[in-house]
Amino acid sequence: MVSTISKQWVAAPLAALLLFAASNGAEAKGCLKGAAVGAVAGHVAHHHAVLGAAAGCVVGHHIAKKKAREDKERRREEQRESQTRGT
Repeated sequence: MVSTISKQWVAAPLAALLLFAASNGAEAKGCLKGAAVGAVAGHVAHHHAVLGAAAGCVVGHHIAKKKAREDKERRREEQRESQTRGT
């Protein structure tokens, strides 16, 4: 029975990660890098590599999205400044 529970703890996050990656293919920036870092951290923390990869994917995606938002805002401000200088 222990092996069945262990398999469920591995299969459920893996399935969630695969569904997330498949449904959001174009928006997966940061996920792979975060998943790699999370997997290593999870492995070091008592062999929870899959859970670490899933959490790392979420965090990596969040950071990439935040960076993209900041870059977009910075470009807008630069464009506004260049327009005010030009007129």
